Amino acid sequence: MAWDTEGTKRRILEAAAIQFAERGVDAATIEQIAKTAGINKERIYKYFGDKKSLFRTVLGEELRKVAQAVPIESITVEGIGEYAGHAYDYHLSHPELNRLLRWEGMMLDGDIPDETLRRDFYAEKIRAIEMGQKAGLFTQAFDADHLAFMILGLAGWWAAMPQVARMFAGAEDEQEHIRRRAAVVQAARRLALAS
Repeated sequence: MAWDTEGTKRRILEAAAIQFAERGVDAATIEQIAKTAGINKERIYKYFGDKKSLFRTVLGEELRKVAQAVPIESITVEGIGEYAGHAYDYHLSHPELNRLLRWEGMMLDGDIPDETLRRDFYAEKIRAIEMGQKAGLFTQAFDADHLAFMILGLAGWWAAMPQVARMFAGAEDEQEHIRRRAAVVQAARRLALAS
């Protein structure tokens, strides 16, 4: 019987994403990740190296997924609002991404996995904002990099701090998420709008 290497790697990455999101880099163990993935821990070391290397791979994979799932499709005020809405949806359905990014910020002391590649991904968002500014659609009150970051913050913060969001806006039911998403879309549009 042939070994399903790609399937095994995928199970390891999925299990590691769960463990790292819940426990962080330091508290997650290779043993628990292996147990969750249903494999022996030697496979993890063979495919990914040590725990920090595995974390880098997990985070890179999660960021690749969001980059594909949430592009800026339209360089208009409406498009930037929809981008923010899609980012809100993604973070809501993938709360592990925010957790992984917070663990990265707390635990890796500036040693950022794939920083150059990630800067390139964010540069695409910044260029889209710059194009909207040059076309007179977006405000010039903020530099494009700051505006892009603020819009992403609007979209992602609800999922990053769900307990605080609940204290401000109440229970997290379907109607509340509809209301939050609508607020994110509208806020992003107003923030970007040229005056």
